[in-house]
Amino acid sequence: MGKIKLSEISTKAPDGLDKKETKEKLEGILQELDELQNLLYAESKHSVLVVIQGMDASGKDGAVRNVFGKLNPQGVLVRSYKVPTAEEAAHDFLWRIHLHAPQKGYIQIFNRSHYEDILVTRVHKWIDNKTARKRMQAINDFEKLLQEHNDTHILKFYLHISPKEQRERLEERIHNPAKQWKYNENDFEEAKLWDDYMEMYEDCFENCNDVPWTIVPTDQNWYKEYVMATMLRDTLKGLNMQYPGLKKK
Repeated sequence: MGKIKLSEISTKAPDGLDKKETKEKLEGILQELDELQNLLYAESKHSVLVVIQGMDASGKDGAVRNVFGKLNPQGVLVRSYKVPTAEEAAHDFLWRIHLHAPQKGYIQIFNRSHYEDILVTRVHKWIDNKTARKRMQAINDFEKLLQEHNDTHILKFYLHISPKEQRERLEERIHNPAKQWKYNENDFEEAKLWDDYMEMYEDCFENCNDVPWTIVPTDQNWYKEYVMATMLRDTLKGLNMQYPGLKKK
């Protein structure tokens, strides 16, 4: 992947794409995913890691709920990464991540991920560029390790929201009782650092792209979910999985 300029990429669905038709297609894809995930679990030869990154209110939680929520919870795990605990901070930055790398047969979702350690940490000047470069190399090596030694298939999604849409969603959290629990006054302060975050994300895409990123336009949730579900479906179908049959004694 070459140099990406997020300001040049639309945050909306392609012109002319019909919302109703796309949502109907999504339902069919989700039905396919139900069978494919069952195959993944039964065969237990592969694992899948789904990395979801994005600004506050970009729809990470909704993607987890609406794309993966209909799958068998026995084979899908979700991990969210917040500020490191004292124990986590006493280890290298990937220690807490590797603890939750997916085992064969499972889909592991990271709702925010190891990339926070080269994004928010740089925006707030908690680490310098030299440290960030070392961490980027460690991330590339980590992802290669998962691919080569555990047959882990990695999907990395950046949920691309516009500043206007983000503002509207953050304000909705103030007024909508069903979303007030998500409200965090600090989100508005972080939004003021938009340009800094875009710069750090673009640098991340350029230097941590051994596993390619998918930039997902996310101002319209129905399109975001369609893109993510389609990529997961296509990845699982490409594994040519088979049910193992009767176990031998």
